[in-house]
Amino acid sequence: MTYDELYAQIKKKGSFLCVGLDTDLEKVPACVKERNVTMSDAEAIFLFNKDIIDATAPYTVAYKINTAFYEAPGWEGVMQMERTVIYLRDTYPDIFIIADAKRGDIGNTAKQYAKAFFQRMDSDAVTLSPYMGGDAILPFLSYKDKWVILLALTSNVTAVDFETMPTVEQSVYQYEPQVQVPLYERVIRKASQWGSKENIMFVVGATRPEQLARIRQICPDNFFLVPGVGAQGGTVEEVARAGMNSSCGLLVNSSRGIIYADSTEKFAETAALKAEEMACEMRRFLEK
Repeated sequence: MTYDELYAQIKKKGSFLCVGLDTDLEKVPACVKERNVTMSDAEAIFLFNKDIIDATAPYTVAYKINTAFYEAPGWEGVMQMERTVIYLRDTYPDIFIIADAKRGDIGNTAKQYAKAFFQRMDSDAVTLSPYMGGDAILPFLSYKDKWVILLALTSNVTAVDFETMPTVEQSVYQYEPQVQVPLYERVIRKASQWGSKENIMFVVGATRPEQLARIRQICPDNFFLVPGVGAQGGTVEEVARAGMNSSCGLLVNSSRGIIYADSTEKFAETAALKAEEMACEMRRFLEK
């Protein structure tokens, strides 16, 4: 999916919502598991995902599949992840699919990861750690109309351990003193040289709106994947005011607040209502 195609979907739906499919078998409602007593536990993952997708698709432009939740049950879980992607491709071909894998390795390993997520799984984007530098990212950027989403400033509390660590940067003017910039800023500036707004996004947490506004200044055109709204305390309003650009430039993710909002037989209906609420709020800012 191209930059313009993604923005077209945002305008069409009046939403920049990304629903996280962090599907934990232990949290799948009992009513899903009870539908067919002969199916395996892992098959309940796909049935749950299907119901959530069908309920929330009218309000959603992207789904983020957290691969850890599918790898944990073993090969059967991975199979349900692939079934989920196939269902999305067949039923909702305009939906943007993110493999939230947070990989980050070099050489042939990076090439194999790229092949796994872009060819085998057919996702539109994959989350990556840029810690090992360009060698860990460039193999993914060789795929046309595919995206890398680089960890920049995440929403977790301990992100301050490294991401906001001050680093010394020499001014471009030799007569000016060295300046201190946070590590995430140097990562973003360097990573921006590897690709363009057409194939690089950044993960920027909703829990740090002031830094989000600063990052928007550094890369005015790139899309941001924004976790941390809802359960972690971030708000759509703060994110929109700090990070929106002329092409929206935002995919705001919500996982637990939508897919686990209800554990009864009405779980899909409740998920739809939660997604609609967020989309309605997002539409206000898009209209502005």
